[in-house]
Amino acid sequence: MSRVLVLVLGAGELGLPILRSLSNSPTPSRPAITLLIRPSTLSSPSPSKSQELAHLRDLGVSFLAADIATSNATELASHFRNFDIIISCTGFAGGSGTQLKLARAVCAAGVAHYYPWQFGVDYDIIGPEAANGIFREQCEVRRLLRGQDKTKWTIVSTGMFTSFLFEAFFGVVEGLESAGADGEAVVVRALGSWGNEVTVTTPEDIGRVVSRLVLEDRRAGVVFTAGDTVSYGRLADLVERQIGKKVRREVWSLDFLRAELETDPENQIKKYRCLFAEGKGVSWDRASTVNEELNIKTTDVQGFLSSEASPPREQ
Repeated sequence: MSRVLVLVLGAGELGLPILRSLSNSPTPSRPAITLLIRPSTLSSPSPSKSQELAHLRDLGVSFLAADIATSNATELASHFRNFDIIISCTGFAGGSGTQLKLARAVCAAGVAHYYPWQFGVDYDIIGPEAANGIFREQCEVRRLLRGQDKTKWTIVSTGMFTSFLFEAFFGVVEGLESAGADGEAVVVRALGSWGNEVTVTTPEDIGRVVSRLVLEDRRAGVVFTAGDTVSYGRLADLVERQIGKKVRREVWSLDFLRAELETDPENQIKKYRCLFAEGKGVSWDRASTVNEELNIKTTDVQGFLSSEASPPREQ
């Protein structure tokens, strides 16, 4: 029986965990894994980049030199047609139009199964016009895939990456790195209201789920994962428990966030804040997820906070 040929696009925050999970699969079912990588990256003199490439080779990953940014859909299709499964982990860094270009290339190449970059919220519920059209292209990718019947596709809805909740620039949790040192309080903000919920999953957990789907489950359509689904109120409680003292709680109302976006309509972070404050399509019941169905253990918010990378509890 010939090995399944898998091409992964991108080896960043999500791509690397997926590559690791695929490479760690049992030998009989382990696919032949290839990473599409820019030619300039392959020839980079950077020692750190050389170490990254060596690590990937140790995982058994082969390389295909191509540049998504400078290639058109026809050129990409010529590369894609040699693979059975393609998993896009490119994120939004490629800029507007990249996800549609990839989907068109995959379909033109007749790839058997595609996992598009839709590792996020429920775009079907959110729709193309929410938050100044931040996910219009993602909705168009779904329309394109549903309009054809040659390429099987699986969309893995993961919610927000768990770490994103704690990024200072997002504004939901601030000061956690220092745990409120020098008298400064840790701040936890609710987007919309304290009862609003958000689903989060770590990239490592997503990697395990995707690997299982690729190697064993093979289902098509939209599936959902969740490390946790947490309200902003419970998030504040969990942060307090972790650091051992009270946090300062603030609410950014939807009206406030929309006014902020009006003053800076192209700001992606402000678009995200509005989207999550609206509270539609950004959370789902953990009990109904594919990780629960397949008995894949995932990290919840409390587990994430308790990890070695998080600040220690105050004594």
